[in-house]
Amino acid sequence: MRAGLGSAVACVRWPVGAGALSAAGGAREGAAQRTAGDRGQGGGSSCSSKMGSKQITQETFDDAVQENITEFEMDPEEAVREAVQQFESQGVDLSNIVKAVRPPASENGQKQKHEILLTLDALGKAVDDSDLAEVAEQLVVFTAQCKEQLAFRCLAGQNGAYPVVFSACQVASGDRNLMLKAFYTLSALLDGQPDLLDTAGQDLLLQTLQEYREDADMVLAGIRCVRHACLKHEQNRQDFVKGGILPLLTGAIVQHRHSADVVRTASSALRIMTFDDDIRVPFGHAHDHAKMIVLENDGLRVLIEAAKAFTDNSSVLSELCATLSRLSVRNEFCQEIVDLGGLNFMVSLLADCIDHPDVVKQVLSAIRAVAGNDDVKDAIVSAGATDLIVLAISHHLTNPQICEQGCAALCMLALRKPENCSIIMEGGGALAALQAMKAHPREVAVQKQACMLIRNLVSRSRDFSQPILEMGAENLITEARATHRDCDDVAKAALRDLGCKVELRELWTGQKGGLAQ
Repeated sequence: MRAGLGSAVACVRWPVGAGALSAAGGAREGAAQRTAGDRGQGGGSSCSSKMGSKQITQETFDDAVQENITEFEMDPEEAVREAVQQFESQGVDLSNIVKAVRPPASENGQKQKHEILLTLDALGKAVDDSDLAEVAEQLVVFTAQCKEQLAFRCLAGQNGAYPVVFSACQVASGDRNLMLKAFYTLSALLDGQPDLLDTAGQDLLLQTLQEYREDADMVLAGIRCVRHACLKHEQNRQDFVKGGILPLLTGAIVQHRHSADVVRTASSALRIMTFDDDIRVPFGHAHDHAKMIVLENDGLRVLIEAAKAFTDNSSVLSELCATLSRLSVRNEFCQEIVDLGGLNFMVSLLADCIDHPDVVKQVLSAIRAVAGNDDVKDAIVSAGATDLIVLAISHHLTNPQICEQGCAALCMLALRKPENCSIIMEGGGALAALQAMKAHPREVAVQKQACMLIRNLVSRSRDFSQPILEMGAENLITEARATHRDCDDVAKAALRDLGCKVELRELWTGQKGGLAQ
């Protein structure tokens, strides 16, 4: 059988036909029409299909696989491969589909369940019976299955897993070890499915973090749940902040300042509170949350002090840098980071971890963020960061993210600062940016940041134009402008300030006829 998709129509649902190709090559219509799932709206849950993509239900996929087995005598693995190939060839998003053979129906015709749903049933029964030993055993099994892949978690979530796991957390109350297992399970289930968490779950997490604030393992388990619940979910973020999560997170960093896992995870959770990643919400509270972390919870000092305990732990320092960059939303915050010693720690980290791309990327992003303050720009340059940024770009020239962040950091340092431009030029910053453009012609972010850097270097220092042109800047910028529509404005500005001839298109003259077509 070959799973066929009917033509997509304008409405949000459409039929999925189960067409089949016989060995002779003739096509036949499937025994039943299958219904495709809704078009994904890209909400908080990763189990929603991607916006504009086609999606089918797990039942549709399972029926297609079963028909391949029964009607065309395929072995199970071949049946799954065939169904996957046919659905994907027709644009169906299968990222949330369990691609495995469901056990055949029983003798009375009742459909069997996937393994994770059988485990969920066993967990639910153990919870109902208050069989704590069995609850513990099933939680471990269910957690492992949830961690295996997103599709398993989605299937479980769609079949009532959250109420069962929440009940397990309640049954475990007072038994620390069982509570840990229950929270591990809740964290695994919420990963990619923040919509599952309800008000009762939020209250439970806040209460647990408060009551067990001295227990590092319990705090870590609770914060992991909060992280998953807040990623791509603005309402959960706002609810948690109103419930008092911010002082609990900063308090956890201070209380458990020697626990790398707690500091790293709590710092990550603080950063997630400043995200604006839920496309269902037109205006989030990211900026407000960042201000609350700094002004009401002394977040900058907490993070920078925490870094002192992990001078040899690059993963923790990288996480702290990433969070500091998200908190650099006001001029005075950028200056405070410098005053507290945050800049020195960033520069040292960049020098010590130059071979670690993940760390380098986060440090460059943080330097870029704090450089929004003109006084901090001078401090960054005085600390010798420009040479390190150029070295980072050159050392990781094949890494587009580092090239982007490095060019962006230099761009910020050069903005309105002719003296800094001279230092960047002497250190090879312009050449490094052009090498990045050459290495990543298809990466629009790299092209855009490099163009902006070149413009900033020459806009107030025209003497740099000729040396930069001799490096081949005109051809590279012209190519970026032609290749990437998003680069048009910044590329034209760079070419203009370099003294190159640029044809400017007048979009509107104010004459009758309106905007240019």
